[in-house]
Formats: sequence, C-alpha cells, structure tokens
Amino acid sequence: MLVVNNVSKQFGKFPVLEDINIEFNNGVYGLLAPNGAGKTTLIKMLVTLLFPTKGEILYNGTEITDLDEQYRDVLGYLPQEFGYYKNYSPEKYLLYLAALKGIRKKQAKERISELLRLVNLEEVSQKKMKKFSGGMIQRVGIAQAMLNDPKILILDEPTAGLDPKERARLRKLLTELARNRIVIFSTHIVSDVESIANEIIMIKDKKVLYKDTIDNIALILEGRVYETEVEFSEVDTFRKQYTSIAEKQEHGKMIIRFVANGKPQAKWKRVVPTLEDVFLYVYEDDTMLDGTSV
Repeated sequence: MLVVNNVSKQFGKFPVLEDINIEFNNGVYGLLAPNGAGKTTLIKMLVTLLFPTKGEILYNGTEITDLDEQYRDVLGYLPQEFGYYKNYSPEKYLLYLAALKGIRKKQAKERISELLRLVNLEEVSQKKMKKFSGGMIQRVGIAQAMLNDPKILILDEPTAGLDPKERARLRKLLTELARNRIVIFSTHIVSDVESIANEIIMIKDKKVLYKDTIDNIALILEGRVYETEVEFSEVDTFRKQYTSIAEKQEHGKMIIRFVANGKPQAKWKRVVPTLEDVFLYVYEDDTMLDGTSV
C-alpha cells in the first residue's frame, strides 16, 4: 500500500498542494486535473524527485525516503518527457538502462524481450528510434519503466501527443499491467482514464476534491444535467443563466448540454451525467488551464 499522509508542498511562499491524503492499492488510479493544478508536483513527490514541505509518504508503513533504494527497486516511472538516444534501437536503449539499474545482462535480455513483446515493439526491436512515431516512443518509455517489474508504476501525462489509436492501445496495455500492481496515471484528458481507472482523483484549489469511482463521482451531478435546443440569438443569454458543458450545431439550432438546479423547463431533456460533465463543471472557472505543468 502507498499512502500520502497529510502532505503539503510549497515553493518558497507559494503553496502548490495542501493537506493531501490518498491511499493507493493495486489497480489503476486516474489523477485527473487541468494543467497547473499540482498533478506533476504530486507525481514528483511520489517518485522522490521532490520532497513534501509537510507530511509523509509511506510504502507498506515506511517513509519512502527511509526506504531509499528499496523503494526505487519497486518503482517504475515515466515522466512527461523522458530522455532517449535517437540512434539507439529499443533493445540497445533498454540494455543500457538495465545496466545502469544493475540488472545482469542475461536477465536483462530475457526481461527486455518480454517487455518488447508486451508493448508490441518486438518486430522493431533492432530499428533506430529516430524513425519511431510518438506512440512508439511512449511504448518504449513504458518498457523502460517496467524493467524492474515494479510494484508501483507512475505515468505522468503519457498520452500527450498521441493519436486516438495509440491512446487506445496504451489504455489497453495499462489495464493489463494493473492486475498486480499500483498504476497511477496522471492526465487532463478525461477519455484517457474513464474506461480503465478503478478510481479517479481530482485536485482543485490545492486539495483533493474527489477520490472515488467514476460512477460515484458522476452522481455528484445526478438529476442536474440536461440537453436542450436553443436559438442562436438566445445562446448568450442561456450561457449567462446556466453552466454550459457542451454545445453543437444541429438543424439550424444550438444543442446545449448544461447543468441547472431547480425545476426543469418543459423543453429540457434530463441526461445521465458523465465523468467529463463533472470535470468540465468543476473546473469551469479554473484559471490554470494555461498549459503550465506544476
């Protein structure tokens, strides 16, 4: 079990996270928030690249900084951008990293062959990575994070820059990897986690806002999400009265999905709320949607 216990982090006088309490067991956890909300800061503390200003992070009851190398032996990490040698093949690159990790060559070769098969790169294992697509590079990144067969796998925005097909392939891979380990998947893209995460963690205003299953989080807006047709001339007025979540043009009118309280009007159609509805509603006025990673 990995436990974040009353953790706060600030840089100088600037607080980034406050009083974070989270427990992780085996399964996939989607760390979902806009860029700048503190996801990367939390991830870096979980992998010991940063240290809490207050609080502690425990693995099986022991502070991870006290475990030191013992903790790193059970940890796999894929940062937003990882360094690799473009003129290396995946096999050569992974052998190099295995040597740095102190894995014996014979054992490393067996493990690398297994991993390249797992991430579907077996047929290009000898090709230089300078010709690889973004999705292929990310799969090499997952392989390097899995070299030591970690009990904790942490991925920071792993789908950034991937096309839909590559993102779907990555989600399937993560589901397979999560059977007997903790997988923490940081993202600001709802569709990347809604089909695979056992639980979603949402951060807002420096604190954990929700940590629950997708179904339970969606219930937050139960009975409050509607769709209706609005004349183009009335759209601005409608937006001022209600929280618009999604809009599309259809048959000369605007179809608006929105959140409203109180008694519904006759033309409104009540719809089942989704995780994306909650995400857009919760972060509607968030001023941190600026592409900055914190």
